[in-house]
Amino acid sequence: MRRTASRRLVVSLLALFAAPLVLRAADRPLANNVGAKIGDFRLQDADGKTTSLYDIKDKKAVVVVFLSFDCPVSASYAPVLADMAKTYADKGVAFLAVVVGDEGGAKRAGDYKLPFPVLDDPQRVAADALHARTTPEAFVLDRGFVLRYRGRIDDAYAGRLKRNREVTHFDLRTALDEVLAGKDVATPVTKAIGCPIPTSEAGAAAGPVTFHRDVEPILQRECQQCHRRGEIGPFALTTYRQAVNWADDIKEYTQSRKMPPWKPVEGVAFHNERKLSDKELSTLAAWVDGGRPEGDPEDAPPPPRFVDGWQLGEPDLVLTVPEEMTVGPAGRDLFRCFVLPTGLDEDKYVTAMEVRPGNSKVLHHTLNFIDGTGKGRQLERAERERAKAADEQDHGPGYTVSMGVGFAPQGTLGGWAPGQLAHKLPDGYGWRLPKGADVVVQVHYHRTGRVEKDRTSVGLYFAKKSGTRPFKGLIIPGGFLFIPANNDHYKVHGAIEVMQDCTLHDVMPHMHVLGREIKVTVAPPDGDPLTLIAIKDWDYNWQETYFLKEPMVLKKGTKLSVDAVYDNSDKNPTNPFSPPRWVFPGEQTTNEMCFIFIGATSDTPGRILFGPPGGKPYGRPKADEEAQPNSTHMKP
Repeated sequence: MRRTASRRLVVSLLALFAAPLVLRAADRPLANNVGAKIGDFRLQDADGKTTSLYDIKDKKAVVVVFLSFDCPVSASYAPVLADMAKTYADKGVAFLAVVVGDEGGAKRAGDYKLPFPVLDDPQRVAADALHARTTPEAFVLDRGFVLRYRGRIDDAYAGRLKRNREVTHFDLRTALDEVLAGKDVATPVTKAIGCPIPTSEAGAAAGPVTFHRDVEPILQRECQQCHRRGEIGPFALTTYRQAVNWADDIKEYTQSRKMPPWKPVEGVAFHNERKLSDKELSTLAAWVDGGRPEGDPEDAPPPPRFVDGWQLGEPDLVLTVPEEMTVGPAGRDLFRCFVLPTGLDEDKYVTAMEVRPGNSKVLHHTLNFIDGTGKGRQLERAERERAKAADEQDHGPGYTVSMGVGFAPQGTLGGWAPGQLAHKLPDGYGWRLPKGADVVVQVHYHRTGRVEKDRTSVGLYFAKKSGTRPFKGLIIPGGFLFIPANNDHYKVHGAIEVMQDCTLHDVMPHMHVLGREIKVTVAPPDGDPLTLIAIKDWDYNWQETYFLKEPMVLKKGTKLSVDAVYDNSDKNPTNPFSPPRWVFPGEQTTNEMCFIFIGATSDTPGRILFGPPGGKPYGRPKADEEAQPNSTHMKP
């Protein structure tokens, strides 16, 4: 999104695909061609070889599946379809993939090693013949090329990149088995979930709102940092044709303000807010409604220049994962921890940190910690011994945990997510990095449907002046003993009181997958309470650190409170348990948390004290700064 996107600790691939699918009338499954014979069509593969549907002879059934390798939902099914094709080959079933809407889609399919033909359909010949609407969408034809089933492959997804807890309906397999058994398909039509197949061609060359003059500048400013080849966006928006292909979704998701992704709906002003103005929103909508005119290419703004190297210049220390990490094509997301020795022979203060992924398509985000105990190395050695006897799709350096790094780190170096620029800490402050310490980087990898390789680097920038002081932190804990099962609106509250003057610079709310709402309130001792931040539609995949445009002075006696809401019911598609269970606090994703992390500075030596409102502090002053961790989080 914005080139200057704020630092995010946990991100997900993209809000467009994290949002629940909106069922428009045009998106509903068509049943009117089920039972009809499908006419022949001829398409070419990546090598220019022409294949006809009717060339597939003497088969008991044919599966035609529409794919897009720009769509993460579609790409995630590549290994599933490959396995199915191998399983059903001996049963007389042929598979055929059709790529529509992707530039060079059939050629890109080679990365996914599909064991069946993949054909390009640039003119929508096959898509129109089958009335295909979505990728992935599967069509089962019997030996006479009569359509017997159309719809989803299975129920792995409740919405775009909203996975269900488990797959319970294998619709394509069931339909194939019924056709092979000579039976009617019990459920011949299901709703395919994924990405829309482009249905509208470009309109007039000119109009009151045109692409090159009016729309392209907005896409460059707000979208192309992520939506370009090789970046985290699941499709590119750098050309007119690409924008036309995704025009309906551009309008729908910007009008609903799901894109650009920005979760706060109330609170103070933050740096790098990813919001479109009312004028920008109306411009995008008018272009889509007006037929998507291209306009004069001479009106196009110059292409943006994106920084490919280190954004803050060459770092003082670059730490690189020692070997490539191999990430398998399918399964749950992978959390991998890499131990990076610094080799420092003296303490340093880190004033900025930057991450350079080796493979931005697979790297979801990183969390970066400091370990001076050697515990990370112990876990890595144990993983190496265990992996000797294992044959796993994920392999390489480091070790795997579900959350955190498997131990209590000494401090943090912040986090990274795609689209952000490196962020400098306030002048005169830094994270303290002790001599000989390791940096342990927890990397969140998501699957792309193919085997991926990654080798990530972390750049550290050190303070050049003496007298640098530790960048400190507070935690506002939301207190709960458990979240009861079958409660869709369970409220949690917590509060602290600041016991020495300090200045607040950033805030990061944190919950897990049951979270629904979270709000932070600041109540000064001599003024009215104000909302620091409020998120009404919590998403575990869209967590980030928010940096205040104007740092806020917190006087002694200021009360900070958090109010959160959890949904531990079957209505929550991200609930890890079915039926719902009591959920307790803990580190695992299946546990829950409620914390607000705050970055702050203070002119007073030692920790920033805090405690329960009106109570005694949770800590006591210490003048020895060198004994303090970077992030002075003190849990009650």
